[in-house]
Amino acid sequence: MAMWVFGYGSLIWNAGFNYDDRVVGFIKGYRRVFYQGSTDHRGTPEFPGRTVTLEPADGEVCGGVAYKISKKEDQEVALTSVFLFSRRGIQYLEVREKQYNEKAYLDIFTDPAATTPAVSGVMVYIGSPDKRHNQNYLGPAPLEEIAKQIIDAEGPSGPNRDYLFHLESALLQIGCIDKHVTDLANEVRRIRTETGLTDS
Repeated sequence: MAMWVFGYGSLIWNAGFNYDDRVVGFIKGYRRVFYQGSTDHRGTPEFPGRTVTLEPADGEVCGGVAYKISKKEDQEVALTSVFLFSRRGIQYLEVREKQYNEKAYLDIFTDPAATTPAVSGVMVYIGSPDKRHNQNYLGPAPLEEIAKQIIDAEGPSGPNRDYLFHLESALLQIGCIDKHVTDLANEVRRIRTETGLTDS
């Protein structure tokens, strides 16, 4: 049986596993927000970065990419490949998305106006706002505060701002407009320009 995984953040431009099909799609009833802390990829425990998670939102749609993985061996590679910094075989996605404490299985639509899903039961990783189970959840903050945190944060995967700019570009490439992402990217550029920094 094929496994489907929906990416709404870095999985859009960097899957990191083999797949048979890549479909631009939308999930309904959620919106993408920079509320999840990153202490292992785009920040550190002392200076966490911010990455996207999903929050329920009536009437909203969130665009991204769904990956179909049909071959059993490819599913095993995606879910049980050896992580380079570990001494044992562990789940690739479980490690990559380890700071996201929930998995949901949702419907994917290829048109946000469609009423019939293209694929059902697509796996989605979500960082919940329950800090008892998701200690890295940062939650909402004023746009300028989030932008400054993104500017300052950097982790093993690089500067936090690169994640934001890659996401902005990847969404535009698939024809998805996300006001939260666009507004945040523009705020980061504004602050960096005013402080004499240049975007990389």
